[in-house]
Formats: sequence, structure tokens, C-alpha cells
Amino acid sequence: MAAFVREVAKRVFAQEFKESNLMFKDGEDQYSPQYLLTPTGAKVNRLFIVGTLTETEDIGTEAEFLRGRVSDPTGSFLIYAGQYQPEAAQVLSECEKPAFVAIVGKPNTYTTDEGDVITSVRPESISVVDGDTRDMWVLEAAKHTLNRINSLDKDEPNIKKAVEHYNTDKKHYYEMVQQALQSLKETE
Repeated sequence: MAAFVREVAKRVFAQEFKESNLMFKDGEDQYSPQYLLTPTGAKVNRLFIVGTLTETEDIGTEAEFLRGRVSDPTGSFLIYAGQYQPEAAQVLSECEKPAFVAIVGKPNTYTTDEGDVITSVRPESISVVDGDTRDMWVLEAAKHTLNRINSLDKDEPNIKKAVEHYNTDKKHYYEMVQQALQSLKETE
């Protein structure tokens, strides 16, 4: 029997995550992992984000179900936690806002009746962190994103699929990375 290995949590900025809408399974059975493919070719089963928790709201009807908004320099992530993520829900409900948080979670998409795709994160863990941790994450996410942008011309199946599906504009994502890095200079 093969050992269970967790997928590496990808670093993706909020803007690119929100612009992603291509979900697919890697395999045919019900236990096959599900992925979100981003415009720069990140194949995301888990993601690692660090940003500012700016708001939370209990949107549950019969049980507590929390929605949070976590902002990075390029936009914001929607976070949903309920009875199946009790530790994450507890952090969301008890955390004073604004606060820097680090989240490892699974990507989700929801298609509205109008056909719009809304991306969100179902957290596996949430931790309160400091500003230095947030700044290090921005640098790491920028590095990973630039590596993906620079690999968009490679002849790899997921990269080809991303470029064909999104018609990826390298300049758009270079500018996003530049905006994120510029935010670090403004906080010094």
C-alpha cells in the first residue's frame, strides 16, 4: 500500500485565485483529488495564503457557518468554515479584526444561476500571525507566481490547458506581482 502524501499547498495571490474557474479531477474514481487550475498554470489541490482577516459573518441558518474575508495586496479571498472545520471556525469567530492570518485550505468554486464562478477557500487550519510573516508570504507568492508566468511557454499539459482556457495575459499577471511587491515598499 502506498503511503499517504499530502499535496503541497500552493501560493497564489487573491486576484489570480478569483480569476480562476477551471476545476477538474485527476482520475476517474470518487476519491480522485480535485484541482483548481489557475491562469498561470498552478494546479491547486491545497493552498497556503497569508493576509488580513478583515471581516467575518455567521451566515448559517441552523448551525454556525462562518464566512470570512482575507485580503492580500491584490484582492481578497472568501473563507467558509462550519461544523466540519471546527478549529478554523473557532479562530474566525474569536479573532479580533483586522488581524494577519495564515490559512491552509482547499479551493472551492460555485457557479451562480447567471453563470458566474465564485472561488472560495475551505480552511484546514487558520493561525494568527504577525506582519513579518505576511510580508514573507507576499515575497514567496510573488516568486512562485513569477516562476509560473515564466513557464507559460513550456509544453506541459496543465500549462497548455491553462493558457488555452484562460488565454493568459502574462503582462496582466506581471503587473499583479508588481502591485503586490509595491505594497511591501509602502508599508516600510
